[in-house]
Amino acid sequence: MATAGKVIKCKAAVAWEPGKPLSIEEVEVAPPQAMEVRVKILYTSLCHTDVYFWEAKGQTPVFPRIFGHEAGGIIGSVGEGVTDVAPGDHVLPVFTGECKECPHCKSAESNMCDLLRINTDRGVMIGDGKSRFSINGKPIYHFVGTSTFSEYTVMHVGCVAKINPEAPLDKVCVLSCGISTGLGATINVAKPPKGSTVAIFGLGAVGLAAAEGAKIAGASRIIGVDLNPSRFEEARKFGCTEFVNPKDHKKPVQQILAEMTNGGVDRSVECTGNINAMIQAFECVHDGWGVAVLVGVPHKDAEFKTHPMNFLNERTLKGTFFGSYKPRTDLPNVVELYMKKELEVEKFITHSVPFAEINKAFDLMAKGEGIRCIIRMEN
Repeated sequence: MATAGKVIKCKAAVAWEPGKPLSIEEVEVAPPQAMEVRVKILYTSLCHTDVYFWEAKGQTPVFPRIFGHEAGGIIGSVGEGVTDVAPGDHVLPVFTGECKECPHCKSAESNMCDLLRINTDRGVMIGDGKSRFSINGKPIYHFVGTSTFSEYTVMHVGCVAKINPEAPLDKVCVLSCGISTGLGATINVAKPPKGSTVAIFGLGAVGLAAAEGAKIAGASRIIGVDLNPSRFEEARKFGCTEFVNPKDHKKPVQQILAEMTNGGVDRSVECTGNINAMIQAFECVHDGWGVAVLVGVPHKDAEFKTHPMNFLNERTLKGTFFGSYKPRTDLPNVVELYMKKELEVEKFITHSVPFAEINKAFDLMAKGEGIRCIIRMEN
């Protein structure tokens, strides 16, 4: 590559301050250092996590910053010591990594890499504590090690999954965060037996992916729980067979679900992060064999309260992070599910905008319209 070892000037959508529209700027992107790669981003999409940290209402504000973490691209150049990927490889960036060396990476039971697990406060590369983005010599900060709202970005090699080059990046880019999180929560963690009953709390992108996972697993009833009934019709495409809107009932949701399912659902997956929904998702599973899986991220001061008898009566409560997928090891296989037509991703993609109109994607999310909006970097 002619640009290897050189600074690249390109366009990036910069967030100068919390909650203000992103501004398309020319940025300088430094070459990758040891164990880093520079990636040309072709497609990216907006995830609720980007919006949450862009609003910066409840966390440490790190600005100016380049957001974005759900994307697909091509390796442009690699830093010293990188052997797993080469220029031209197709990759999905991931907000959490897999160093392959730490106890978590070496364990078959964990995907929470010691070196590269998500850090939302860090705005620099872990190698040297510096940013690879700048404007007129002033640093622009990274976001969760990916910063995909830029035509070029620099990442640690452990945060990119090399995938089948035949896979269309404008489709499979959505697998790099939310869809895999929901899908994996059901398939890898809840593991619903064929013919079982599954409740999904929250029918946003992650919840719909969790429902899709239940459908793939062969669940016979998939009950969607959401306060927004306008989501119900769409959710049928993802396998939901019936719906509960808690606002329609005076009784607690867990009681309604128990009455609908002869004592409780076999599995539940919670995708809202609302602490009450988390408790309901646990208390609605059947005693003896019920398993509840928490996916949503709660408020930092939230506390989970339930009676210990719910555990003693053999209900199981689990949590999951990124669907319990190891990014580099497992994501290529999720892409192959799509390639073999065992997983549909097109139905998650409801909108598409050119990079210059990235703020439209934020507007759509603010209005709760659509599921995923693809942002096209080149046109």
